[in-house]
Amino acid sequence: MQTDLYRHKGMRRTLVKQLRDKGIRDERVLAAIETVPRHFFFEKAFLEQAYQDKAFPIGEGQTISQPYTVAFQTELLKLKSTDKVLEIGTGSGYQCSVLLQITPHVYTIEYNKPLYDKAVKFFKTYGLFPQTFHGDGSEGLPQYAPFDKIIVTAGAPGVPKSLIRQLNIGGILVIPVGGESSQKMLRITRTSETEFTKEEFDTFKFVPLLGKSGWDAETM
Repeated sequence: MQTDLYRHKGMRRTLVKQLRDKGIRDERVLAAIETVPRHFFFEKAFLEQAYQDKAFPIGEGQTISQPYTVAFQTELLKLKSTDKVLEIGTGSGYQCSVLLQITPHVYTIEYNKPLYDKAVKFFKTYGLFPQTFHGDGSEGLPQYAPFDKIIVTAGAPGVPKSLIRQLNIGGILVIPVGGESSQKMLRITRTSETEFTKEEFDTFKFVPLLGKSGWDAETM
């Protein structure tokens, strides 16, 4: 178990200033980034990288997302403390830990079993309590739907119908959609049983969303 020292907190304050300078405005998101010790997700030898605004490999061909990307996606969700949130792609557990600072009602699903096992161990070690699942996140968690917010932390070839069907009316899906090299960040809001609005934002680069409604794992 790692410790969170004054030095680490100072590095997070510097990171939050960078995110504010890049346009992140939601103070709850910035407070969450400042609260979560990102270095807990890194080997001790990589402390300096933990508070750089960069993605970093975490094994299994996956990465811990750039802090700006985490903040940007979280801000797009317009989270409330009562929201029931589904995260597709637990990864290292960092994004989930940020979400948990704003709402305790977080469900998270991971396709990769070694990463899932590692994240579950992390949450237990540090006293975090999301609902964790191993499986095909591209299909969501229909048995626990509907959700107020859904966040996808991997690049999808399209918007999975299975996910938008699991939104409450008024609910929001934030998902990067595009090819394997880059994706547009989309925010989809369910305005009625049959109607949705779509907003497009910046271009990002995510690892691919694998599964039935994502990219075919066997061809990747």
